[in-house]
Amino acid sequence: MSGSGARTAVEWLASVAPDPDACRWEWERNPLGVALLPAGRRWDVLILPGELGGPTLDVLSRLVDRPGPVLADFGEARTGFFVPPGTAARWLGTGVRSAGSGTWIVVPYPGRVNGGMRWLVPPDGSGTLNDASLLELAMHEAAGRLGRHEGAP
Repeated sequence: MSGSGARTAVEWLASVAPDPDACRWEWERNPLGVALLPAGRRWDVLILPGELGGPTLDVLSRLVDRPGPVLADFGEARTGFFVPPGTAARWLGTGVRSAGSGTWIVVPYPGRVNGGMRWLVPPDGSGTLNDASLLELAMHEAAGRLGRHEGAP
């Protein structure tokens, strides 16, 4: 991610913090390069188990030119897709966790790699999010493919 792209993404992400200036200051100086940010303001996050998250991102990447922001934790045990606010309150899905209004998530600084969290698709700073309907379709296709592979001899 270019310097100006990272700055734009930082501004967009930090805008949800109770004190965006303090958030940016701490974020840029924190050796871990992470911030705790509230979900439910500009985005919610749907959190898929890693075995489904990667394949879902693969399918989603074929459906759209560029998916919205996607995070992965260490070892990609979980994958978080940024979706429009309010999605978490309406989402029903076995094995899918959600972070919406009243929850906070650990977010890495865009363009920086740390040991715990990383961007698979960094935010572009424009507010682009993953379409929840397309994400659901991608999850179904990915789960179907996984099921076929598990049942194969």
